[in-house]
Amino acid sequence: MTDTVDGNEPEYKLIPHRDFYLISGIHCPEEVDEIQNWEIRDSDVFIVTYPKSGTIWMQQIMSLIEAKGDVTATMNQLNSDRIPWIELIGSKDDSAPSPRIRVTHLHHKFTPLGLKQKKGKVIYLARNPKDVLVSYFHFHKYAAMLETPEDFNSFFETFMEGKVFGSCWFDHIKAWYSQRDSMNFLYITYEDLIQDLRSVVDQICVFLERDLTAQQKADVVEHSTFRNMRRNPSANYQNVSTSLLDHSKGTFMRKGTIGDWKNYFTVAQNERFDRVFKEKMRDFPLTFVWDISDIMK
Repeated sequence: MTDTVDGNEPEYKLIPHRDFYLISGIHCPEEVDEIQNWEIRDSDVFIVTYPKSGTIWMQQIMSLIEAKGDVTATMNQLNSDRIPWIELIGSKDDSAPSPRIRVTHLHHKFTPLGLKQKKGKVIYLARNPKDVLVSYFHFHKYAAMLETPEDFNSFFETFMEGKVFGSCWFDHIKAWYSQRDSMNFLYITYEDLIQDLRSVVDQICVFLERDLTAQQKADVVEHSTFRNMRRNPSANYQNVSTSLLDHSKGTFMRKGTIGDWKNYFTVAQNERFDRVFKEKMRDFPLTFVWDISDIMK
């Protein structure tokens, strides 16, 4: 699935495919196209996120729900192996035992057709896009497969143009959310996880029909807190190959808060983002929490 240069390391660069940016050396466009033809089981669960929206947090929550809160059952395998990206595994998924829990950053256009027939289930995790932008900026600085930005201002422009893996944030969330009635679909936000993690765990259990006791749910919550995940190598991606992530330059789990964008956006950038958000999202009934103080009152 990777492109190599002279038999050495893969060459990583953004490649447009069907108006969506993939990463050469990581993704194979032909295998991504084959995902639409996957045979979907009723027990399949797909976690969908735009990059830097709380993906590994949701992987941890889902792993623990399946383990009924027993964190020791999740220690022998990385979250990324337990709940892999469909855009990375290609056709190798057919023989995996049920329930298959998978994650993706792909646009809705690449969705397995079975999902649109209400087979399987989709959990869409969204995050306020200003914090996504800042988190993605930091990720670009230490992820080997992504171009290191010159500075925040240049990355701001790149993100606004949608010239990143995942492409335009607005297109991504709108495409998935607008098709929610055609799927078994649960929409939650990163900010929900911060505000009331237990409530979100309850919602997921009901949605997936997982029967956990109150204590088991409490254990899921305890081992899914940002503090505990940062100390858990199976959950925090510290063991991901240094050929992909330069851990000396950053951490996958950085702050876990709301409103960090205020430390980076200029007044002009914020005003511009607000104008674009208002225009792009005017027909979508989605609201976001933009600052941690808004849920601490």
